[in-house]
Amino acid sequence: MNRIGDVSALQNHYDLVVVGAGPAGLAAAAAASELGLAALLADENPTPGGQIYRGVTTTPVQRRDVLGDDYWRGRDVVERFERSAADYAAAATVWTVGRTDLPSGEGFEIGVSAGGQARLVEARHVILATGALERPMPIPGWTLPGVMTAGAAQIALKTSGVVPDGRVVLAGCGPLLYLLASQLQAAGADIVAVLDTTERANMAAAAAALPDFLLSPYLAKGLKLMLTARRRLRFLGGVTGLRAEGESRVRHVVVERGGARETIPCDVLLLHQGVIPNVNMTSAVGCEQAWDAQQHCWTPKLDDWFSASVPGVSIAGDGAGVGGAESAALRGEIAAYEAARRMGRIDQGERDRRAAPVRAALAKAMRGRRFLDVLYRPAAAFLAPQDADTIVCRCEEVTAGQLREATRTLGVQGPNQMKTFLRCGMGPCQGRLCGPTVTEIIAQERGVSPAEVGYYRLRPPVKPVTLGELANLPKTDAAVKAVCR
Repeated sequence: MNRIGDVSALQNHYDLVVVGAGPAGLAAAAAASELGLAALLADENPTPGGQIYRGVTTTPVQRRDVLGDDYWRGRDVVERFERSAADYAAAATVWTVGRTDLPSGEGFEIGVSAGGQARLVEARHVILATGALERPMPIPGWTLPGVMTAGAAQIALKTSGVVPDGRVVLAGCGPLLYLLASQLQAAGADIVAVLDTTERANMAAAAAALPDFLLSPYLAKGLKLMLTARRRLRFLGGVTGLRAEGESRVRHVVVERGGARETIPCDVLLLHQGVIPNVNMTSAVGCEQAWDAQQHCWTPKLDDWFSASVPGVSIAGDGAGVGGAESAALRGEIAAYEAARRMGRIDQGERDRRAAPVRAALAKAMRGRRFLDVLYRPAAAFLAPQDADTIVCRCEEVTAGQLREATRTLGVQGPNQMKTFLRCGMGPCQGRLCGPTVTEIIAQERGVSPAEVGYYRLRPPVKPVTLGELANLPKTDAAVKAVCR
């Protein structure tokens, strides 16, 4: 691995650029480099690992039991990448990926910024391994200080060994809720309650997928995690309503269960209702998306080699559909083999030979996943908040009531039209925190499927880039074209 500390040291041209240094991106860059491709891995974080393996080489949390054995396996993924000859741009933002003509044919121009400087590099192939993001869970009071996502608390734990002060309540659904509860409790947090919003009807719906789950690697891990957490912590299931209350910060959470109401004092409230693919970059590149009715999210349309609808673009890891860290690395490797075949580094037979054992491992890793997806499908009440004053777009402070009123009175058909009227999706997060909820609310008001409503039309720059960075781009024809678009 060749760590690039200054974007001016980046090569002008690469065979392959990988965006995202989670397990998928690390595996893809390592596999491509091992096959002789000139590869660049660019990532926003200062160290490799993505979210699931965040800080695995630098974390101050050294007790293995706190973060668990699965977390420490990330060191093997990172070490393989570190042995490769790939370039690595850490703490670097990729803000655009666009088509361009190369001497060898069509390729891509990638905008990368780091340390206040920007560069444009070219690549014949791009693998987007931008991972997943937490599904927004807008409840009344979720903008109060002290309310944060479960993933944010996990980042603080992994990178700095920090646990929340005071009384902690976790609320939502999904396996990560159990995992984080166990990790925080082992690290010394005072967890007073875990509030499970999983609908009871989900168990019956998931029954058809139970046989595969019973033979999957998830079973033993999941049961151990769940039983340990439930034995040590107070769990409340069947939660149908949540409200965070307080003045200068959250002081308690109001919980509704089966017609009953309970107020639980807390100093920190952690929200989580699963993760969904991060489609902002893939959408901006022009990759077609499909609506996943089971998971209520958008996923990119891909072939068996994780190639997207845009030729020369692959999407690997949880950004291609949530499957977990192990499957993410395997999908990244498969995508790299196809990229190498496409560029003539290996032929189809060699690609298939190398991919066969990886595909077998992937099938094993994904077995039983559907059971979890159905079981932890978020409840409709938390996908589209009914409380009119609940803020949905935090950047522009747009409420659920405003979204519903605009849909009814102005005939808004989708998120892009809503953006014009209310500016939701125009803030720094570019819709990552409000997009899924905006789609759900419009669909509910119109009485149609979210698939018909659609999602934000995203354009580069996908991440913030300053005018100074653009102005200081090397004065090439490509740079002038990028500024003038």
